[in-house]
Amino acid sequence: MRERRVKEPIISISKNINEASSLKECLDMLPMKKLLKEGDRVVITPNWVKAKLPQTATVVGPKTLDALIKIVKSYKPSDVIIATGSGGDPTDKVMRYIGYDDVIKKNNVRFIDLNYGPYIELDLNHDFPSSTKLNKLYDEMDVLISFTQLKMHEEATISAGMKNIALGWPPAEIHGFPKKDLGIHDDLHNFIAAMIEKMPIDLTIISVDKAMIGTGPSTGKSVDTSGLMIAGTDPVAVDTAGARLLGFLPQAVHYIYEIYRRKLGEAKLENVKIKGLKLSEAEKIFSMNAYNQKVSLDEKGIKKIHGNE
Repeated sequence: MRERRVKEPIISISKNINEASSLKECLDMLPMKKLLKEGDRVVITPNWVKAKLPQTATVVGPKTLDALIKIVKSYKPSDVIIATGSGGDPTDKVMRYIGYDDVIKKNNVRFIDLNYGPYIELDLNHDFPSSTKLNKLYDEMDVLISFTQLKMHEEATISAGMKNIALGWPPAEIHGFPKKDLGIHDDLHNFIAAMIEKMPIDLTIISVDKAMIGTGPSTGKSVDTSGLMIAGTDPVAVDTAGARLLGFLPQAVHYIYEIYRRKLGEAKLENVKIKGLKLSEAEKIFSMNAYNQKVSLDEKGIKKIHGNE
């Protein structure tokens, strides 16, 4: 199995005038020339869970997906592929409803519906299911990018970069809609950990421009925090930072802590290079929009992994 392109845990946080501007600002702070090389086959997996408008915080914004594709193409990859498998509605329904099909066509990139084959079989370090079929694209990509929005989630606690990959790739043709037929949700957190163990994410992008609180993945309250975004080279570090905005330290989100324990990424943010906006400021901006009150776990400096020790 290939390794992540950049092992150093680096995250960037931006609050610009809009989501696309923040994306550019975040990526400009990351070592993009190490992440993306000429001739790469780059796969972008966006969160397209259900046919609901981006304003609801259910799916990613098409304008920002367009901006991401253009940035990736500037590094001269051999192929850019938008690949995801919706769990709530058929992927093609989501694509047409939101207008992602126009973005794909305009940028002349490929699309693969991960809900269908041809497949490879992936063994998992997990009791049930102990393996899953995945689209054969798994064996063909050089770089994997996860692009999603931040959400609370009724079973996963939060939904961010890693869950987007772990649930976006297993095919609904086999696992059913909403991918619960074969046992993924019987031990969801450890399933996510097992998937991430086999799926290195090279670039993780979490938009907080439209975030979901209350519950998720598609029926919570949308919080408008225009232009707030987190991105990084280490998916554990990025998701750990995203969880902070919702008030959670790593152990509050079992799969984040488990993936950290498996030494697949860094959940101790004091060991992470954080660029751009201070994490405590991002926490205050988001909480003010969500709850009309400034709340910051890291007000007095980056809090340790187990809080006040």
